[in-house]
Amino acid sequence: MNGYLLFAVIFWLATWGVNEWLVRQHFANPALRRVANTAVPLIFGVTLLVIWECVVRGFSIPSILLPAPSMIWTRLINSIPTLWADFRQTFLKSVLTGYVLGCGLGFIVAILVDRSPFLQKGLLPIGNFVSALPVVGVAPIMVMWFGFDWQSKVAVVVIMTFFPMLVNTVQGLGAASHMESDLMRTYAANWWQTLTKLRLPAAWPFIFNALKINSTLALIGAIVAEFFGTPIVGMGFRISTEVGRSNVDMVWAEIAVAALAGSIFYGVVALAERAVTFWHPSVRGGQA
Repeated sequence: MNGYLLFAVIFWLATWGVNEWLVRQHFANPALRRVANTAVPLIFGVTLLVIWECVVRGFSIPSILLPAPSMIWTRLINSIPTLWADFRQTFLKSVLTGYVLGCGLGFIVAILVDRSPFLQKGLLPIGNFVSALPVVGVAPIMVMWFGFDWQSKVAVVVIMTFFPMLVNTVQGLGAASHMESDLMRTYAANWWQTLTKLRLPAAWPFIFNALKINSTLALIGAIVAEFFGTPIVGMGFRISTEVGRSNVDMVWAEIAVAALAGSIFYGVVALAERAVTFWHPSVRGGQA
């Protein structure tokens, strides 16, 4: 057997054994438990990278088909200025701006929809219809309306994030039980007091569910939108351009940056969820 493939098999078996041992342990110390919970996915990720490297080298796979992780890392290190410019254009300008606007508008409209049965019956079906529109169909229209710069990408992100936030928030505002609502009425609480003291806290798990979903949708929407028109900068522009030049290692470097940014973004939202909904059973049950 090829040396690289043999090493991959041995490394995989060894790390599998370590992870199996870690997941079966019941550490009394909370700090050790957190370390073990963090080590398991890290070991799994490193194992995948090692196997990837060994398979590419062992089978002599051409780099144009699948570059090795070491090759992607070299390209990433040597292209930091370009990757940073693309990250700033796509993530800092398009994704974050569109995410805040889309989620914020979705939340505000959900409050208005909750107050109006007419809007609830008329707007929500339209929202479900629009949320099903493919981004490849919406992006060219937004580019024609708002131009080739990041503003058109913001418009795409707003469309992709608005309706998930709207639907989840409306659903969350109706999550409070009738017994709890009756109790607020016995206290002579008005609509605003009931909203802030009961219904909105009950809706937070639904709202954060939408925020987590939108954290990935926003990045996907911005990158795809850049395929249809953008200045000579941006993750989507770089991916489409470098594929045409057969610089696959640069494409994978951009994918790695996008994946890292999306994972961190999702993690920040998840941490905020734990801080805000610390009282919820799903959070209390998962705390170390």
